[in-house]
Amino acid sequence: MPKNNITVLVVEDEVDFRTIMTFWLESKGYTVISASDGRTGVEMVKEKKPDVVFLDLNMFGMDGVQALKNIRKFDKDIPVIIISAHVGTSRANELMSLGVSGIFSKEDDFEKEFSLLEVILRKHNKLKERMQ
Repeated sequence: MPKNNITVLVVEDEVDFRTIMTFWLESKGYTVISASDGRTGVEMVKEKKPDVVFLDLNMFGMDGVQALKNIRKFDKDIPVIIISAHVGTSRANELMSLGVSGIFSKEDDFEKEFSLLEVILRKHNKLKERMQ
């Protein structure tokens, strides 16, 4: 699948980080849509049907775990990558039980994020091919 056909939703309440992520992903050829809070992010998954979601864990109002639980009510398969400065073991286990595809630390560089995204999309595309 060409990258320009892949839509990435970035749900992040920190405007500077969201802007940088959006710019960086677009520079890699992805179509990027964004939301500044969990509630809007859930609605965008329903309406825009992105191919993958980057979801901030700690947001005001509906946090990443609540947003993920809501997304999973209507979409069990969409790849979701959690963004966080720190994820403890118990939180990571909870996220994995909700079907996250990966966890990206805000302290990592974007090349690691890009590698994680590429691996997840390859796995997801193989899954789609097997289901057809």
